[in-house]
Amino acid sequence: MRQYIIEKEGQIDFFKTFRIDYENNNVLIEDTDGVWNGNLLEFKLNINDVSKTLFQAIKYLSKMRVKGISIPKNILLISLNEEVCYVFNSQDYFDEIHKIYYGPASKNNDGFVMSKSYVKKIDYSKQCGQADMIQILRTKNYMPINIDENCIVGWAERYYRDNPNAHKGDFLGDLEGKVKIIGEIRQPKHFKGHILPYKGKTNEKFKYLMDKLNDDLNKKNLGAFYTPELYCKKASELLRKAIDRVPNGNDYIILDRCAGTGNLEAILTDEELSHCILSTYEYYEYKVLCERLADKVRLIIPPIETDETYDKGFVRNANALSKDYVYNELIQRYIQNDNCTIILFENPPYAETTSIEHQKKNKSTKSSVWKKSFVVEEMKKEIKGQATNELGNAFIWSAFKYYLRQPTDSYVVFSPVKYWKAQHLISKKFLDGYAFNRKHFHTNINACIMVALWSNEDSITQQNFKLEAYDIKDNVLVYCGDVEIKRIFTTYSNVYYDKRKLTTETETGILVGLNGLEASNNVKKRLKPLYDKNIIGYLVADSSGFDNPDNVSSLLVAGRYNGNGFFLRKDNYLEKLPMFAASRYIRYNSNWTERTRIMKSADGSKRFFKHISTLKGKQDLLKILLFCTLESQNHMRSFTGSNGIFYRNEICLDTTNGKTIASTDLEKLKINTKEKTLIDLWNKILEEAKLTSNYNQELTYGVYQIKEELNTSHKNELGETIYDYPVLNGDLSTLTSLVKNYYLDEIVPFLFEYEFLK
Repeated sequence: MRQYIIEKEGQIDFFKTFRIDYENNNVLIEDTDGVWNGNLLEFKLNINDVSKTLFQAIKYLSKMRVKGISIPKNILLISLNEEVCYVFNSQDYFDEIHKIYYGPASKNNDGFVMSKSYVKKIDYSKQCGQADMIQILRTKNYMPINIDENCIVGWAERYYRDNPNAHKGDFLGDLEGKVKIIGEIRQPKHFKGHILPYKGKTNEKFKYLMDKLNDDLNKKNLGAFYTPELYCKKASELLRKAIDRVPNGNDYIILDRCAGTGNLEAILTDEELSHCILSTYEYYEYKVLCERLADKVRLIIPPIETDETYDKGFVRNANALSKDYVYNELIQRYIQNDNCTIILFENPPYAETTSIEHQKKNKSTKSSVWKKSFVVEEMKKEIKGQATNELGNAFIWSAFKYYLRQPTDSYVVFSPVKYWKAQHLISKKFLDGYAFNRKHFHTNINACIMVALWSNEDSITQQNFKLEAYDIKDNVLVYCGDVEIKRIFTTYSNVYYDKRKLTTETETGILVGLNGLEASNNVKKRLKPLYDKNIIGYLVADSSGFDNPDNVSSLLVAGRYNGNGFFLRKDNYLEKLPMFAASRYIRYNSNWTERTRIMKSADGSKRFFKHISTLKGKQDLLKILLFCTLESQNHMRSFTGSNGIFYRNEICLDTTNGKTIASTDLEKLKINTKEKTLIDLWNKILEEAKLTSNYNQELTYGVYQIKEELNTSHKNELGETIYDYPVLNGDLSTLTSLVKNYYLDEIVPFLFEYEFLK
C-alpha cells in the first residue's frame, strides 16, 4: 500500500487507477476534487473525521446547486492512504444541500453532526472493493433538487445555454393569467431527474431576479437591470424632493415606463403609490407587477390582462418606445392636464448596440430591435452620434420630449453619467443626486451609476456638480464621500490625433492586431497600411469612456487593422503618449466611483501645449515615456513583416542592438528613486530574458514581447500553470506592481491637471 505525502499525487493515481479521464473531461469543477458521472469525489490523505469531511462535500454540492449544476447521487469520501471510500447518499442530506454556505468549503467544518451514516464502506485495496468502486463510478444518477430564489438564476442560465432558442416562458411559464404555458421549472423535461417540479402558482417569489431570468437575447434587447432595495430607498428621497415641488392645488402622477416587477416603487408609501402609473414590457414581469402592486397604484398599463395582452413573451401596447404608448390615452389625460404635475421615476433599461459584449455574441442586430422604434426614429431627427446607440438614452430623451412640460415637472432617473457628461443629451437643471455602485444591480461590473433629480428647466451653463456616493456592504448603505461630475467638450481625436498626410508615406506597410502581431488575412481591414521611416508605431485611444479599456487603447508597432487611431511619428510622438497613459487609468484604479464617471477629454489642450514647452513639462513627458516603455499594454513587438520590412520596437528600453528612440530621449530624464528602481528591475528582467530558450538576439524586446514569447509555461497533470522561468516570471510580476504605483503617484496627477482625465 503506497503512502502519500501530497494529496494531489494520490488523487491523480486514483484517477488513473479507476480510469477517470480528468484531462479530457470536465471533472475538476467548482473547486471540488472531482465530479465523475453521478459521483462527487472528496480526497484526503487520511480521513480522521468523517463528519467534517462530509460537511465539506455538502458545501460543494450546495454551491453546485446554486450554479445550476446537477447534484450527483453519491458522495464518495476517499481516504487515500487507507484505500477506503465512504459512500454517502446525497438524498440523505437533501436539506443541508439546500442551505447556503459562505466562505471556503474547506473551512469551519467542525461540529457537523451526521444525520445518516454512510451507505457503504469500500476497501479498494482488495479486488472486491475495486470492483465495487468501478461499479459506483459508472453510475450516472442524480439527486433532483428544489428550485428556489437561490438557485433559479443558475438553472435558467444553463437552460438557455442548452436550449438557445428557448424563451422566458419556456422556463418560467405558469397556469395563472390568460396565457397558460407550463414552463420547465413546473414540468421538467430537459431537467427531468435533475430538478423537482416547482409548486409555486406564480413567479412572485422571484420578483427580485426577473431581469436575470430572461434568455440571453432578451437580456440584450430589454437591457433590464434589477434595482437594489437600499438604492430604491435612497432614490425615494429624490422622489420626495420632486413631490415637494408640486404646486399647491395640483394633482401629480409618478410615471415609471420600465417598472419591471416594481422594485423601485415597492418602498413607497401608500399615498405615493396612489399616484403611480406603471408599466413593463416583459410579460412575466407584468404578471408579478400586477400581483404586487395592482391594488395600490393608480394604474398599470394595461390595467387588466385580456386575451390580447400576451404578445410572444411581451405585453401588447406596453412598449414605452412605441408610438401607441407615447400617445396612450390613459397617460395623455394627465399630460394634457395643466393642473397635474408629471414626475418620472425610472431605472431605464441599458443596452449599447456597439458594445463588445454584443459583438462577441454576434447579436448586435437581433438584440437591437428597439433601435427601429418610434421614439428612437424621432430621436435621431434631433440627436446625432453615439447617443442614439444606447437604449437608456431613448428613455431619457423621450421623457423630456413627450412627458415633461412645466418647470415644476421632474425626472428622477438612474443611468451612467455620460448622457449628460459626454453626450450632452440633455441640458436641464440638476437639483440633486447620488452615485451608486452598478455591481449591486445584478451586474459583474464595479462602476458608477448616477441617480439624478432633474428639473424640466433649461440650464446650458452648468458644467459640473457633486454627488453623494453610496456603496452597499453587508446589506448596509455605506457613504463613500462626494464625487464630482465634470462635463467634457472635446475628444482626443478632435485635438490630439496626428492627422497629417505626408508625401513620403506609402501604402507598403502591414497592419497588426491587438496582440501586436501581423493581422491575418481573414480579418476585415479598415486602415491603409502606411509605411515611412518617420513612423514608429500606431496609437489608439478611442472612446471617451473606459468600457473594454484593453480593446479601445493600443500602442502598436504598425497600423491596427480596424483603425480608430493614428500613426505615431518620430517628430512629435512624445506629446501623444499622454493619451495612451490616460487610457490605462481604469486598469490601475478600478474603484467603482471611477468607472463611467471619469472620462477622457482634450479640454485642457491649450494649457497642455503651453506646459510642455517648459522644462518641467518636458520632464513630465519623459516620465510618461518611461511608463509607456514598461506598461504591459504597450503591445509593440519587433519582427519582420510579410512585406520584408523589419519592424523594431522603438518605445522600449532594450539597447542590446543599439539605442532606441525611447532610450535616447530618456537620457534627458532626471531620474528619481522610483524611476531608478524601475530601470534597474527592467535591466535584470532583460538579462533573465536573454537566458530563455526562445530568446532571439536580433530582436529588440519590450515587456509585452518578453511576457508573450519568452516567459513560457506548461501545464502539469492537474492542469495548473507552471512557469519555466520562475525568477523571470516573478520579476515581471513585481514590475507590474511597481509600474502601477509609479503610474498612480507620478502620472495620474498630471493627467488630471491637464484634463486628459476629467
